[in-house]
Amino acid sequence: MNQQVNLVTLGVQDVRVSRRFYSQGLGWTPLLDLDGIVFYQIGKGLALALFPLADLGADTGHAATAGTSFTLAQNLDTPAAVDTVMASARAAGATVLKEPQRAAFGGYHGYFADPDGHRWEVCHNPGWSVADDGTVTLTAVEAADMGE
Repeated sequence: MNQQVNLVTLGVQDVRVSRRFYSQGLGWTPLLDLDGIVFYQIGKGLALALFPLADLGADTGHAATAGTSFTLAQNLDTPAAVDTVMASARAAGATVLKEPQRAAFGGYHGYFADPDGHRWEVCHNPGWSVADDGTVTLTAVEAADMGE
């Protein structure tokens, strides 16, 4: 198996509510929008799907429950961009779990939960970079390196 992920599927209680949150609230553009599932392009070769929780359970053959044992994350260019995204998420109906603040890793971050409780970290990590070919480089950051 290749070391890659191409699709992240979130099981959601109501696709309409989640579509509204991501499309209207966060301003995302669907890649494919069907009645029972919505896909968003979220990176090079990477998509996010919103799929009914019960249907996800049926599809896998095992009951699916909304979980909080993982987070999705978005790394942004500046701490100000983190504040902007968090404000947009709050206005769209997200539950802010952690207000944006300096992080132990030397960056700046906050957390919100979407309407189904999926946890998102929005952060600025100056040690994170992505090359033109999509390769991620991650280096340790000192708090003083944040440029604030």
